[in-house]
Amino acid sequence: MTEKIIATRANKLVAVKGMNDILPPESARWEWLEEQVRKLMARYAYGNIRTPIVEPTPLFVRSLGEVTDIVEKEMYSFEDRLNGEPLTLRPENTAGVVRAVVEHSMLYEGGKRLYYMGPMFRHERPQRGRYRQFHQIGAEALGFSGAEVDAELILMADALWKLLGLNDVRLELNSLGQPEERKLHRAALIAYFEQHVDQLDEDSRRRLHLNPLRILDTKNPAMQGLVEAAPKLIDFQGEASLKHFNRVRAILDANGVAYSLNPRLVRGMDYYNLTVFEFITTRLGSQGTICGGGRFDYLIEQIGGKPAPAVGWALGVERVLELLKEQNSDVPTRPLDAYAVVPELDALPVAMKCLQALRAEGLCVQMHAGTGEGMGSMKTQFKRADASGARHALIFGADELSQNLVTVKSLRDGVGTQTLYSLTQVADWAANLQSQA
Repeated sequence: MTEKIIATRANKLVAVKGMNDILPPESARWEWLEEQVRKLMARYAYGNIRTPIVEPTPLFVRSLGEVTDIVEKEMYSFEDRLNGEPLTLRPENTAGVVRAVVEHSMLYEGGKRLYYMGPMFRHERPQRGRYRQFHQIGAEALGFSGAEVDAELILMADALWKLLGLNDVRLELNSLGQPEERKLHRAALIAYFEQHVDQLDEDSRRRLHLNPLRILDTKNPAMQGLVEAAPKLIDFQGEASLKHFNRVRAILDANGVAYSLNPRLVRGMDYYNLTVFEFITTRLGSQGTICGGGRFDYLIEQIGGKPAPAVGWALGVERVLELLKEQNSDVPTRPLDAYAVVPELDALPVAMKCLQALRAEGLCVQMHAGTGEGMGSMKTQFKRADASGARHALIFGADELSQNLVTVKSLRDGVGTQTLYSLTQVADWAANLQSQA
């Protein structure tokens, strides 16, 4: 046992492959993106929902479909050691949101507009913009059947790209129609692909009789011509489905949102119907989809609730941040207003009281922290103050404190300029510093 403990201590433990730490200053970019999303969601009257990371495995099998890559290959599933319950780390969050809405009878008084942020988990080959722990931001409108809500969600995503300054993003649209229409299309697809079975790859042959619609989403270059000539789902849709889709398009047209129709767009989950859409960029290689969604009118009933319509989307946080980097977009970060230089330990009580008062006034302030019994030399502290990016240094020297004063030294604009402020008028001093921001 001792040898095992020593060996464990000697080995360096690292994060699970494909699950990454997000460290400062990179985490500031995440916080900025999340803040922009919160502001946007508030404008569209979407409320925040937070669901567990771990859900019952049957939730995803029932919602996503057994014959999907996510369920068959990618889910992190395990048995609870205490009661044997099958559990899964959520691979997506729409099913969890719907489960919560059903469980808490949230639609009893009418439809709900909700959004979420958080980590998802899929066992995939890690690559740029695609990780085993990845993060999504999603918006779901539940209990609304109108095409205007489909359009509202697309307009909201389009507004987000403008808010973030993303300009290389295009929208693709399709309609999956209704289940009965898809059955007719499914039969036509099977008949078509059976005539060309020798051109199908192994994965497509496996899906031929289980989920032939997914063949249309193949990334195999050798099958592109075959897929292009396959029967189109739009040709099997009735008047109601086409009217819904045309209303969505009319609203987007009226708002100047450009899009292209993609009859092969099917999305990765089985629960979609009617409108589906993706926002795509050319700057991230094969991981070009940064946001996707659509209508899922049958999922609530499928999960055990009373039948109710729904529509939503999810974006990949890592991919959006990668795209911001590709465009060399600056993410605004707030610099330090001040860095406290404290020459002597005896000055700490007064200095820290002053810093607390400044923070209460809204300033961003960092105090120099020493090691052991010392605070470090003034030279060292000023080097740290300059490296911190702070606009000012606050000097709590013995001479200043004896007069109940503090020296404020400019480190950026008007570098070297020094001003004395009274410690009894912190609010006035804070206001003066903030006015220079």
